[in-house]
Amino acid sequence: MRKSRTLLLSIIVAFLVHPSFSLAQNQNDIDRQANRLTEALRQAAPTQRPNDGMYSPWQVLPGIIPSWTKQCLGREMTPQQFDTDFNAARQTVNCIVKRELNNQWKTVKNEQQAVRNVACWWMTGKYHGCNQGATANYVDRVIKYYQKAQ
Repeated sequence: MRKSRTLLLSIIVAFLVHPSFSLAQNQNDIDRQANRLTEALRQAAPTQRPNDGMYSPWQVLPGIIPSWTKQCLGREMTPQQFDTDFNAARQTVNCIVKRELNNQWKTVKNEQQAVRNVACWWMTGKYHGCNQGATANYVDRVIKYYQKAQ
């Protein structure tokens, strides 16, 4: 009886520490991963050019800013307000990244793939199809910055 309990406990522990479960399920770990991905997206963003139509260091399209800020900050911001308030932009992007990372984790159950999918989504609005050209280069930069932050 004791041997079977020990064996069962060993199997459970092995299952929990298996590498495919590296994206943590607890909120603190998810928060840290979302923070790392938020920063990686900022670092990988194309350098902002005057009048390029994007806002903040994360290069966010103006049309989504009012709804994202309302959802994440509880108040709607204009693109110009968002662009000049680094902390509000960071909080908003982090909120959206956390949502998308959680969704992707539930789908793929693999940290690197979840991060890759969210980076692709951030650039294109789709979770897949960023495996060639400029989008692939962008996703690879995001992954590089994300891993460097570990």
